[in-house]
Amino acid sequence: MTITVLIADDQVMIRDGLAALLSSDPEIEVVGQAGDGREAVEMARALDPDVIVMDIRMPGMDGLAATAELTGAAPEGVDPADLRPKVLVLTTFDLDEYVYEALGAGASGFLLKDAPAAELIRGVRIVASGDALLAPSITRRLIGDFARRRRHQRPSPAATAALTPRERDVLRLIARGLSNAEIAAELVLAEQTVKTHVGHVLTKLGLRDRTQAVVYAYENGLAG
Repeated sequence: MTITVLIADDQVMIRDGLAALLSSDPEIEVVGQAGDGREAVEMARALDPDVIVMDIRMPGMDGLAATAELTGAAPEGVDPADLRPKVLVLTTFDLDEYVYEALGAGASGFLLKDAPAAELIRGVRIVASGDALLAPSITRRLIGDFARRRRHQRPSPAATAALTPRERDVLRLIARGLSNAEIAAELVLAEQTVKTHVGHVLTKLGLRDRTQAVVYAYENGLAG
């Protein structure tokens, strides 16, 4: 199945380069390019892409504001993993604050701008599938730090107590960056069963998506 992608960056050369790179994969189709956050929001609503590759620093509406506008809470009964678009934020290593804000805004993950081409294609595939791009060790460090900064927003212990042992296992593996298929293999479950558990975890904890689930796991000591 083809993954449709919208690229948002204020520099034409970067947009064109990303478009050429992603289009080299026969299963990825770049359906549009936006020069700022407002244009990205408008084009996303018109084109309904699976994934938006979003720069952060853009004139007018930046990538963080655009991400927050595009990624609302899932309607009741809808798995957030099924919602579109997913936002994959591009950032630089020395701007950790942007990473924290991007995750808080609802991004499904982020990549460093100097990441290898193959990593960008992999990242698009990961977030398109409904998973969070949180596996690299650098990401774990950032998420851990993000969680420590947000302890004052920790949900009540009663929410965690509502999880079944199996749901706790699934949450722990989500925090390790595993996909549904990988969790299924780890726990010897059907992938659809894992997806159901993920939905229950998000609903019980009042979380928007897998990214917030990772943060929650770190906040509450469930990521080990």
